[in-house]
Amino acid sequence: MILRPWRDADLAPFATLNADPRVMEHFPKTLDRAESDAAAARIRDHFDQNGFGLWSVEVPGVAPFIGFVGLNIPKIETHFTPCLEIGWRLACEFWGHGYAAEAAQAAIDYAFEVLGREEVVSYTVPANARSRKVMERIGMVHCPQEDFAHPILPAGHPLSRHVLYRLPKALWAAAKERR
Repeated sequence: MILRPWRDADLAPFATLNADPRVMEHFPKTLDRAESDAAAARIRDHFDQNGFGLWSVEVPGVAPFIGFVGLNIPKIETHFTPCLEIGWRLACEFWGHGYAAEAAQAAIDYAFEVLGREEVVSYTVPANARSRKVMERIGMVHCPQEDFAHPILPAGHPLSRHVLYRLPKALWAAAKERR
């Protein structure tokens, strides 16, 4: 698997992924092509501004683009921001192959080894069992006392409640020694 910068050729499969109701089940809505292209532009801008971001994931011999995995500085305001977030979104035909966890582990290593961060966080809705399993597989720990209502969703929205996972550098380092 290769984590790489975005290419224009990624935009069409990214739009397909973002239009898939299965992929977007835990998001407020699917995205049309214009919304998907705008999301890709924001991802590219994040790279330009920060030198890192949500990398395109390529699996040689399988697919040139299966989704993204990487690091993001969220623009939301919560009790745990500013922070460094790890996130992923893969086309559903690539679920269950370990790609998300493998790529996420590489991104976590980058956050601590290259960026020198002290912590990485991730969050999702409670029902997103697949993402939560990836978070746990890469060593993140759920902090139930820090679960929160997502600030861009209206109060009472069915996807408003989010669970927060943290991975401090010390916990990552201890796990890395065992790998």
